[in-house]
Amino acid sequence: MDLILNSLEDDKAEDPVVIDLTGKTTIADKMVIATGRSQRQVGAMAEHVTEKLKAIGNPPLAVEGMANCDWVLIDAGDVIVHLFRPEVRSFYNLEKLWGGFAPAPQVSGRDEVAPVSAAAAGDAARAILA
Repeated sequence: MDLILNSLEDDKAEDPVVIDLTGKTTIADKMVIATGRSQRQVGAMAEHVTEKLKAIGNPPLAVEGMANCDWVLIDAGDVIVHLFRPEVRSFYNLEKLWGGFAPAPQVSGRDEVAPVSAAAAGDAARAILA
C-alpha cells in the first residue's frame, strides 16, 4: 500500500483516499482512489504505479482505461487503484458507492499537511479573520 501511495504522492495526485473493503466484497482488501488534473497526468500516474509494482515482483493482474486515461483501474490483487480526471471522479463518486472513506494514511518520512474537513477549515478561517 505504501508503494502505491508514495507513487501517487510523487506524481502529485490529488485527494487520495483509501477505502477498507473488508466485509464489503471479496474482490480486494483496499481500494485507493485519486485524481489527476489531466489525461496525461492520469496516464503517467498509472504507468508509474504499474512499473513500481512490477519492480517489486507484484505486477498488476489487470490495467484498464489506458486508452483514454479518463479513469484508469489497476488491479493489484489485494488493492484496487482507481485514477480519475476530476469530473469523472465526481460523476462516478465511488467514495459514496462504497460507503465512506478515510483519508490516505500519512507515509512515514514525508512532510505533509493532513486533509482538513470543510468545517475545520471554516473555523480556522474565522479565527484568523476575527
